[in-house]
Amino acid sequence: MRYTFVLAAAALFVAGSLIPAEAQMRTAKTQLKNAEGKVLGNVTLREAAGGGVLIEADLSGLTAGQHAFHIHEVGACDPPDFTTAKGHFNPGGKKHGFLNPDGFHAGDMPNFEVPDSGKLKLTVFNHAVTLEKGAKNSLFHSGGTSLMIHHHADDYKTDPAGDAGGRIACGVITQ
Repeated sequence: MRYTFVLAAAALFVAGSLIPAEAQMRTAKTQLKNAEGKVLGNVTLREAAGGGVLIEADLSGLTAGQHAFHIHEVGACDPPDFTTAKGHFNPGGKKHGFLNPDGFHAGDMPNFEVPDSGKLKLTVFNHAVTLEKGAKNSLFHSGGTSLMIHHHADDYKTDPAGDAGGRIACGVITQ
């Protein structure tokens, strides 16, 4: 797994020199916090070559096990339940989940596994979104967007949120 990641990172580095200068500069960030306001980690988002966004997170203080990871449609993370972030980012009006034959939300992303230590460095590529302002699938649309970690894993099919359980960490995506 690590070998694959290193090759992918090297490919992104090489491809980075081919990205137009304006796209190379498109970045965003957030801090993921739990309901008590404790920072669980920092996240950097970068526009990738050919579109999509690379999301890199350095997390700690999470419970061990699988968790769902989504982009939500509103840039608001009011505790304790983070419902102000509304549903998944879905500019295409699709159903939820990678296994859904009707498509998936742009904010749907793979589950991740937290080890017993509660610490994790996570890299996710989301090809369905952009940091380009004004684009239909931009994370910088009116009202903003947020990143969310759920208590359970996403089943990749149950609408509207993959039966992923409660929202345990949230962060508003900013430039």
